[in-house]
Amino acid sequence: MDSWAADFDNWAIVDGTCGHLFCRSPLAYKKVGEWSEREEGFIKRAGIVLIAWLAVHDKKASDDKIAEFLPLLEKYSSDDRNFVKKAVNWSLRSIGKRSLFLNGLAIDAANRIKVLGSKPARWIAADALRELTSESVRQRLETKQAKALARHMKSY
Repeated sequence: MDSWAADFDNWAIVDGTCGHLFCRSPLAYKKVGEWSEREEGFIKRAGIVLIAWLAVHDKKASDDKIAEFLPLLEKYSSDDRNFVKKAVNWSLRSIGKRSLFLNGLAIDAANRIKVLGSKPARWIAADALRELTSESVRQRLETKQAKALARHMKSY
């Protein structure tokens, strides 16, 4: 994975590789931490984009495990590189659309990001809050939660 990441030279290759291959690796969570700390832009993006893909595809991960990514997104929300800023935004929105619980935590994180005051942070927060507080997202998450509860109750 590190060898491939060293050759990343555009956001489309990063996103495709992370979404179709790396997020399915048992090393994905480890690489989030390692790569997001790197200064090289496309490697940093890979670490952050893995968060979005894991939030969507790792159905077995607990909400608590996914929530552990939020401080990392807050940390990198002032990076003014467009492809990093957009990765942070995408990951924050992906977490917030996973469940009602995570939606609340992602909204709280977006509000903390907003007060950081940097231009990228303000953009990330405004865009994420617009989507995560929308009625359509709220309804979808409430329906999803109700269906999960019904399945759970049916098993009794």
